Amino acid sequence: MPEHATQEKPVADPRYPVGKYQKKGPPNSEERKRMIASLAETPAKLRAAVAGLNDKQLDTPYRPGGWTVRQVVHHMADSHMNMYIRFRFGVTEPDPPVKPYDEATWAKLFDARTAPAEVSLAIVDGLHQRLVMLMHEMREIDFMRSIVHPEHGKMSLDDVLSLYEWHGRHHVAHITTLRQQMGW
Repeated sequence: MPEHATQEKPVADPRYPVGKYQKKGPPNSEERKRMIASLAETPAKLRAAVAGLNDKQLDTPYRPGGWTVRQVVHHMADSHMNMYIRFRFGVTEPDPPVKPYDEATWAKLFDARTAPAEVSLAIVDGLHQRLVMLMHEMREIDFMRSIVHPEHGKMSLDDVLSLYEWHGRHHVAHITTLRQQMGW
């Protein structure tokens, strides 16, 4: 089976093809390594998920009322840029406040609806390369540092890692599930 056709488990709710995010306690070092490795693999998995899709396919919503595949790719770049900045603030400042953004409004902007997917694929490639490089040099105590999100409160960098590791799998699965359903 081609990589883009794989799926983690049957989809009961197309909004959450890998299940809803569930916050867990602090990871042990092996769990953290696994999440960092998953983040490192996200760009390649995202590229594989959209490989060979034409503009009509890229402009197909992954579910009724959902974003198009193109918007999902651009959202991944937007979201992971925010994660990257939040992570760097968390490593370098004590409990920095972070600014939320309206992801639904960002997804409606012209560039998110029309730009070639490659533009955001390149962003995700570079962001993840830098982020994983940083994480490999961090000590366990560094992952306990926190950011303060106005909607979610204090989040350790372990929490941020866990959330965005899930986030990457979540959106890649939106695309791979659609491809499977459509026979692409």
